[in-house]
Amino acid sequence: MTSMSKPVLLVIAHGSRDPRHAATVHALVRQVRARRPGVRVETGFLEFNLPSVAGKLESLAAEGVRDIVALPLLLTRAFHAKADIPSVLSEAPARLRIRQADVLGPSPLLTAALQRRLYEAGLSPADKSSTGVVLAAAGSTDPEAIAVIAEIAREWRRTGWCAVRPAFASGGSLPRTGDVVGSLRALGCARVVVAPYFLAPGRLPDRVAREAGGADLLAPVLGAAPEVARVLLARYDSAVAGSALTAVGA
Repeated sequence: MTSMSKPVLLVIAHGSRDPRHAATVHALVRQVRARRPGVRVETGFLEFNLPSVAGKLESLAAEGVRDIVALPLLLTRAFHAKADIPSVLSEAPARLRIRQADVLGPSPLLTAALQRRLYEAGLSPADKSSTGVVLAAAGSTDPEAIAVIAEIAREWRRTGWCAVRPAFASGGSLPRTGDVVGSLRALGCARVVVAPYFLAPGRLPDRVAREAGGADLLAPVLGAAPEVARVLLARYDSAVAGSALTAVGA
């Protein structure tokens, strides 16, 4: 397959009223384009921001584009990946052949990015074994998504931390960040840090920050980390190869 015939990569972000969200998405997409100049990369938002996913699909069809890989810019397979995005894609122009790639997480690369963010925020690698980590995620009403976050915490703990425990910011999910900070203190970890498992700043990461007041250190969100760009392209490649995808169009 030549670069000219490769499917367009349509990165689908949720969107937010917080301008930091769209700025982060666009920064990540620029990095993806730089890493893969032979692939056309476009962006669409489910809500709040433009272009909308539906609008972008219409414009691509009008240009004569045929093949698209739609990639959810999400860290877990919850409602948006299972319902919202397939619904929007199912209403795309009939001439488009769309494959929905898998979500970004879980991935060892994302865990590596979380750890790097902690070190960038001031944690010393020498303190890892005596440090407890709060893995602060969005939360969900989908039990599969909650189970994935819990498994990431278990696997990350095995790399040498004093402890790693999940916390959630929404969706009725418990425990909250402040509760887990307290439990890690009670466990005897010499220091407690918070690693936000979010792609971009916004309302929920801000809530995590407010609840993390008792921690020794709060890392920034993943943002346009190079590891995120690498995972995104890996998901695209898997979809192009025919694995980890759902055919949507005709």
